[in-house]
Amino acid sequence: MKKIIRNLIWLGIAGAGVGGVWALAIVLYFWPGLHEEVAQLQNVEALLSEQLEMPMRVYSSEGLLISEFGEHRRTRISYDDIPRRYVDALLAAEDASYYDHPGVDIRGLIRAAYQLVSTGEIQSGGSTITMQVARNYLLTRDRTFARKLREILLSLRMEQLLSKQEILELYVNKIYLGHRAYGIVAASQVYYGKPLHELNLPQIAMIAGLPKAPSSYNPLANPRRALIRRNWILSRMYLLGKVDDISYEESLRAPVTARFHPTDVEVEAPYVGESARQFALEKFGDQAYTRGLKVYTSIDAEQQKAANRAINKGILDYDQRRGWRGVERSDIPLQQEEESLETDTLAQLEAEQSGGLEQVREALSDPRAERLQQEYGEDFSNWLRVLDQTPVYGGLQPAIVMAAESEQLRVLRRGGEVVDLPKEAFAWAGRYHSPFWKDRQPLPGDRLASRGDLVRLRPNNSADLPWILAQLPSLEAALVAMETDSGHVKALVGGFDFTQSRFNRAEQAARQAGSVFKPFVYLAALEKGYTPATIINDAPVVFEDQALEGVWRPQNSSGTFYGPTRLREGLYRSRNLISIRVLNYVGISRAINYIAQFGLDSAAMPRDLSLALGSANFTPFDMNQAYATLANGGYGIEGHLVTHIENSEGEKLFQAIHPRVCRNCESDQESIELKGIKYPVAQRSVDDRAIYTMHSILRDVIDEGTGQRALALQRDDIRGKTGTTNELNDAWFAGFNRDVVATVWAGFDQPETTGEYGANLALPMWIDFMRVALEGQPQRTMDRPEGLVTVRIDPETGLRARPGQDNAIFELFYKERVPEALPATRSRSGTLDSEQDREDNQSAPEALF
Repeated sequence: MKKIIRNLIWLGIAGAGVGGVWALAIVLYFWPGLHEEVAQLQNVEALLSEQLEMPMRVYSSEGLLISEFGEHRRTRISYDDIPRRYVDALLAAEDASYYDHPGVDIRGLIRAAYQLVSTGEIQSGGSTITMQVARNYLLTRDRTFARKLREILLSLRMEQLLSKQEILELYVNKIYLGHRAYGIVAASQVYYGKPLHELNLPQIAMIAGLPKAPSSYNPLANPRRALIRRNWILSRMYLLGKVDDISYEESLRAPVTARFHPTDVEVEAPYVGESARQFALEKFGDQAYTRGLKVYTSIDAEQQKAANRAINKGILDYDQRRGWRGVERSDIPLQQEEESLETDTLAQLEAEQSGGLEQVREALSDPRAERLQQEYGEDFSNWLRVLDQTPVYGGLQPAIVMAAESEQLRVLRRGGEVVDLPKEAFAWAGRYHSPFWKDRQPLPGDRLASRGDLVRLRPNNSADLPWILAQLPSLEAALVAMETDSGHVKALVGGFDFTQSRFNRAEQAARQAGSVFKPFVYLAALEKGYTPATIINDAPVVFEDQALEGVWRPQNSSGTFYGPTRLREGLYRSRNLISIRVLNYVGISRAINYIAQFGLDSAAMPRDLSLALGSANFTPFDMNQAYATLANGGYGIEGHLVTHIENSEGEKLFQAIHPRVCRNCESDQESIELKGIKYPVAQRSVDDRAIYTMHSILRDVIDEGTGQRALALQRDDIRGKTGTTNELNDAWFAGFNRDVVATVWAGFDQPETTGEYGANLALPMWIDFMRVALEGQPQRTMDRPEGLVTVRIDPETGLRARPGQDNAIFELFYKERVPEALPATRSRSGTLDSEQDREDNQSAPEALF
């Protein structure tokens, strides 16, 4: 026996010696490579500043937050500001002996090694908080022995260089806690929407339970598992003497109150935010998401809010005019079977260790469902879950029908509110048949929907009728507004709801422009030689054109022909046949080259006479920029959204430099300085007399033509043009005064008839926006240029009126183009050039007259 004992002792000594040699070898092997990492630990401040990635934020011109982008949501916190209860909860969950060990917990490592040997898999790393900091800041996350050894050595060295408080500060600022939240401050905002110091004990314990497995223990994705984890942490705190009896019992039964709280946006402009994100990404690459960039846009907060309301109201009003298309979802079951806690062995074991299954059930119960059950005698838990999971689109709240009667619908809203909808709330809901037809009589409530159907509610500004029945619209619309002299985009809406569809129709949807394009064709004619008084015959015409693939018989939208008509009236009444003859006079190529000066892509314009009717496809942004040039007097500006970009320290990284109109500049002046920044002076490339004349005609669109609804604004400085394409697929209105230009488009993503003209569909949205955009602003119009004269003319012939002629009207002319006096017989004013192949001013075919 003595011999055996002696041999065992020598064997132990030998083993210890070999182990020591191996340990020394490992240290000698890895230690030289740790110098770089250890050097980074010398300065905690620098380490935090370098590695705490910050998201990109997009702001309005006033500095109000629009959007936030980046994988990391993070806000730094110092150790002194960490609530003591959070420290207690974190250490109870992650590292109870944190203040006692030297950076490595030997027992934890032995336990991890035993699990590896017994199961053949790495189940836990035995990591202390110090080891997690070493891994998160200085190492990769590869699960290898080499990385683990480096982690251990770094942790031991870290404990020599840093205090426990500094290590903990590094930890709580870097740790990932799910839903893009890095650090405890971000997690507090993401899950509870309030500062960390305002959280109660159950909420603090919930966040403390996330580092182990942010997905498995996430209260949003898996509230049951998160609750069990939370209660286990509370029990650990209780055993360690960190929580008293009363607080412990109350916390165990506290419900799960975590909800997703996105970043507090101050201006709702998601399409603007996405456009700015793409711009920054092109400039700075993927680093745009992590450098804490501040992207400033030209958006005006009040105008953006007005644009949001205008588009939302216009789309929903249209949808009600079309009629009821049916419920969103049918036959939602009142109850749905769920996995029982008793069938989940692991959950049951964890629950028993953290207060028992009864406390878990109690905390998971829905007080809304309990209240409803007491009042109505039914369990509405599943309906409430469905409502919680159904997104709100465009302000339309989801609701489930509890009871349907002829003159009333009783519905359940989110939050457990029961709403009774009287018949006035669905008085609009005649059955939909087509875009042109719905039943005049609304459907009774019991034919609109049935019990268990999902519908939508629209807020209504009435105390007597706070909600009305609604449905998700299929129509879409877009709005763009700019400053005419700078090209600054002041408001942009790309669709009904960004979360429903991220397709930005304002910048990405190229659609047929229709009659909103016509003013540019007429401008080309004014510059070439026509006048507003030129007489053009509004009569049938037939074209045989290879580009048009056969015979083309265009006609006016009314189907009527009006005979000889002045150019001015032809435009403000939007006569198609006159527009075609005007383009034929100018010539296709000449017209395209001229119109391109307004910033419209010549490649997008078809080289046939259909161009006169707006067959070219342009986005609302393109069209608005062209109208901005028209509004400012013919100066070429560039519409843009991003004005400048700064880094997190406020250092400017990018400044937008675009041409600006300078009305008091010298003719040869090339730049203008504003707030220390030099901008190129915008150049005028078109005759200002033609522009001013077009302004006059577009005012007639408001006073006498298709835009008369805009008279509701009671402003004399408004000019604009409606637009409607074939089959009533696309509806437009573009309008302006000297300072602001806005364009509205409405239609379906897959082109089909809306059943309405631009004057009925797009113009009301434009009015609702401009009412706010121009509120309190002085009326401003383009100054009249030299070289124009006003002459009395005969409205029938376009020639100078005879002295004392009763029906004479005033008209604008270039001073060198004043018409002759009215002769005894009527003569034709001007000639018509043929299309592209006869652009040498030869006469057009007689059929065109």
